[in-house]
Amino acid sequence: AELRDAANRLDSHFRALLDARERQLTNPDPANLARYAEANRRLGNPAPSKPRVVFFGDSITDFWRFNEYFPDSDYVNRGISGQTSGQLLQRLKPDVIDLHPQVVVILVGTNDLARGVPVAAIEGNQQMLADAVAANKIKVVMASLTPVSDHHKDRDPAFERTPQRPPASIQALNEWLRTFCSQRGYGYVDYFAATVDPGGQCTEDLSDDGLHPNAKGYRVMAPLAALAIDKILAPPPE
Repeated sequence: AELRDAANRLDSHFRALLDARERQLTNPDPANLARYAEANRRLGNPAPSKPRVVFFGDSITDFWRFNEYFPDSDYVNRGISGQTSGQLLQRLKPDVIDLHPQVVVILVGTNDLARGVPVAAIEGNQQMLADAVAANKIKVVMASLTPVSDHHKDRDPAFERTPQRPPASIQALNEWLRTFCSQRGYGYVDYFAATVDPGGQCTEDLSDDGLHPNAKGYRVMAPLAALAIDKILAPPPE
């Protein structure tokens, strides 16, 4: 009877797993284009007096309250929690290009690492994102991946972040991004250097879960983003 109960539980688990996989494969909107569809329709054209800037990325962008950190600006948040660079490629036209911004700030890659996407594939997606934006006469600012930490794992084992997002892989991606932006003439904003501690992890008081910035973390990042945007919008020197 015990074996039969265990077999039934195992069978139920695998059936649920197969059902979940089937839902993923048949999802008509895997990149969640519906998330901002109505907001995009309501947004309207940019005002001549304020440069429109789209921040494009995953949860680190999604959780950023722009009205607090960038008041009186046309900064548009188009982050979606959990997304990868491949999903951003699918959203690029409706959530960035069709909004006619002057600048886009792209921050993505940490979820790719957590899902085992090879670094070379992430770099390829980053390159396609940036070059497609530039081809549409939009200025590009690429953001470094932010560091993660295990500082809070005693509070919750899920907050042990470095096994899924190895610091060495984050640093390798950031070095590639810096070089790529220099070669292409794109802007680069280095959140990593401003938020990393001497041990190579996110400074403990800048994140409450070892992955996402808290209010103090965003206060460190906001002026860096604003500076990179001002720099890319500045007229070239004579």
